Amino acid sequence: MNDRQTPVSEPDLSHYERLGVSTQASQASLRQAFRRRSKALHPDTTTLPVAEAAKNFQQLKESYEFLADPERRRHYDEQLRQRLQPQRPAAPQPTDTVDQWDGIGERRPLSGGEWTALLLLGLALLLSLVVGLGVAGVQGRAWQVSPDWLSDVSSAPIEHPAESAFHQGAGGLAHQPQR
Repeated sequence: MNDRQTPVSEPDLSHYERLGVSTQASQASLRQAFRRRSKALHPDTTTLPVAEAAKNFQQLKESYEFLADPERRRHYDEQLRQRLQPQRPAAPQPTDTVDQWDGIGERRPLSGGEWTALLLLGLALLLSLVVGLGVAGVQGRAWQVSPDWLSDVSSAPIEHPAESAFHQGAGGLAHQPQR
């Protein structure tokens, strides 16, 4: 095997991307991925031009040999982590707990479409009220009508407005003598 270190800063694919595996892939997964990809990239079995196929197959072979060695793979993984670490955006650190809740629960102003919808809703309500009263006026009906059950109760005269609600036979406050 070739002991040279492949630099991580190559502009092309990483060793894992060439093989089509994740960074946590086992040795068996690496071997299976290499066999699968080598069938597609081998110069004798591919439809790519011979020079390009040979180059791609050689890169695939180097990636597999590089990742098959546990020590070289560990070192490569460390380099990969260091390269990717500065690219990760830092999580925003809350400076004050009040700032985290700033803006939550505040109402936004209504948009033009929402104002239009409210206006149309109000106009529809007003129009239905006018049409209802107009129809009642044309038919000769009263605009304010009380229900039948309410008119019977309200028309009955009240004989004793301050009379107690207790029955006379209950022995409650109704039979106590007045002083």
